Amino acid sequence: MFGKEVYEARRRALRERLAGQTGIALFLGNVESPAQYRDNCYKWRQDSNWLYFFGIDEPRFAAILDLDNGTETVYADDFTLDDIVWMGPMPSVQSLAEKAGVAASAPYAKAFEAVKEALAKGREVHSLPPSRYYNEMLLKQLGITQASEALIRAIISLRLVKEPREIALIDAACRLGYEMHSVARRGIRIGVKEQEIVGAMEAVSLAKGWGVSFPTILTQHGEIFHCHSHEAPVEAGKLMVIDAGVESNEHYASDYTRTYPTGGRYTPRQRDIYSIVYECNEYAFSLTAPGVAYRDVHIAVAVRMLERLRELGLVSGDPAEMAEQGIAGLFMPHGLGHNMGLDVHDMEDLGEDLVGYDEDQKRSSLPGLRSLRMARRLVPGNVLTDEPGIYFIPALIAAWKKEKRDGGRVNYAKLEAEYLDFGGIRVEDDVLVTAEGARRLGDRRLPASPDEVEEAMQKDRRSA
Repeated sequence: MFGKEVYEARRRALRERLAGQTGIALFLGNVESPAQYRDNCYKWRQDSNWLYFFGIDEPRFAAILDLDNGTETVYADDFTLDDIVWMGPMPSVQSLAEKAGVAASAPYAKAFEAVKEALAKGREVHSLPPSRYYNEMLLKQLGITQASEALIRAIISLRLVKEPREIALIDAACRLGYEMHSVARRGIRIGVKEQEIVGAMEAVSLAKGWGVSFPTILTQHGEIFHCHSHEAPVEAGKLMVIDAGVESNEHYASDYTRTYPTGGRYTPRQRDIYSIVYECNEYAFSLTAPGVAYRDVHIAVAVRMLERLRELGLVSGDPAEMAEQGIAGLFMPHGLGHNMGLDVHDMEDLGEDLVGYDEDQKRSSLPGLRSLRMARRLVPGNVLTDEPGIYFIPALIAAWKKEKRDGGRVNYAKLEAEYLDFGGIRVEDDVLVTAEGARRLGDRRLPASPDEVEEAMQKDRRSA
């Protein structure tokens, strides 16, 4: 936990953003979730909004902020003797509440009595969309079926701009991410099972942090965005996409992607496509600055990508016009990036459009652009990913060809003859928006250019 003054200041700022709202604000921490039976649970992870405003990293806590009289109460049950037998001595609820800067505490069940009383009196109860089923059921039992948009927007406005102490922790998570990815890169050897590489890299996340910030993606089928199967041996001539991050012990995330040639050097065709993706990553970073809408950065990257794909003979026509028609979505069906912080996709449980779009922006229906999670005008303190990619997805190519979605702009003959077995490439960095522009998070950047990647892999192999 941070010092109690941090949580006091955050809740004070929240109240200021909720000025004019009445009633109570209910916060629910997570409870443990059984994997097979009650005492064998999935790995514990606290709700991120709870962590942000209260910091208590223990299950089965709740809190109420009274917006009318300014009182705050934390609700949880003290450990019983039976609990202590299994878990050892634990701090009291009151002492934990005081560490969060809250003077009053009460048993867990009292929180729901207070909510029922408020509802009976016609007071408004502000709550958040539950990310866990247990909390969803609790809210439904109370008759609360709709989250408070006022509370959601107030929290988003706070959490979107990272405090210096948060930036320091994200930097630390990125340092661990660098180490984890370096271990993974060194493990790429022909014949090695993918699972062995995943095990070695995730060992770093567990030895020095909370674990991974999301299920590790490590695959020689980069055209499958979220491929979590790690059964295959490393094959010569393939591309290995590794998309992985560390969650620090303080629960801040990193999220990097690199794409490696399994044999240590890119083939000419692989280097051509990789160079385009790397150029797009660099170009996006150069455009990232306060006042710039990340939606416009995505579009600019799409135009640049189409320019380079045209040079390879894969598309034809004016790149800007093709971008307007969504042609880039055939090659990059995802958005350029997302917010990151306490969650690797920060706050998306609160509503992707509310988090990622300004009030005067609307999500596009164009392929690729419609999947953009962060479109907002950037401000200093935003933390987001820069992750362009190019993928050759056979099923998607076939569908576009059949439905003639491209207006004759795509060279399907060349795609089918040369690229259906290619896979995909993504290059992803974590970026902080600063007053002057932007900087990449962490102390060092993972090798990113094709030359840097090959040099690192050759060095790894000489030192093995």
